[in-house]
Amino acid sequence: MNNFDEDIRTACAVLREGGLILYPTDTVWGIGCDATDEAAVERIYRLKRRTDSKAMLVLTDTVAKLEAYVTEVPEMAYELVEVSDSPLTIIYPEARNLARGLVGEDGSIGIRITREPFSQHLCALFRKPVVSTSANISGQPSPASFGEIASEIINGVDYVVKYRQNETVKCKPSGIIRLGKGNTVQIIRK
Repeated sequence: MNNFDEDIRTACAVLREGGLILYPTDTVWGIGCDATDEAAVERIYRLKRRTDSKAMLVLTDTVAKLEAYVTEVPEMAYELVEVSDSPLTIIYPEARNLARGLVGEDGSIGIRITREPFSQHLCALFRKPVVSTSANISGQPSPASFGEIASEIINGVDYVVKYRQNETVKCKPSGIIRLGKGNTVQIIRK
């Protein structure tokens, strides 16, 4: 077993036990947990010192899994995911089967289909969505690389993924689009 596989298996085991991980995503480094585990989600809010009125997004590895977590997936979502050449978070109107703390006051949830190798394999092996929120204290800048993550965050999680820690490429957050009833589209962040 190589380090990549070992890292994924260990991260998966921590998620299954309700733990928090620090891991690379298709955008910035993220703090993650089982997106269906209410207690784990609350731990992330405490670690980030963030109010629970600010919803967090989740990652999954395939569009096929969307229907388990969104009441009705607009047809446009499948097309947007397919044609997007950069990370795209889509906010869907009616979340289900996820921890309440992740869902917006209006019942919405942000989900991104990840294509980055580590987070994609993690979601596939875990078989549930994984929370992905930037690895920073609320109100502070998102770290552009692992080296910029505060020790408070590193020490506050149960497992720190080794994969990609030495990369110095500056990453940026995803684009965000809100899809509403009747195929309405609102661009939140390009």
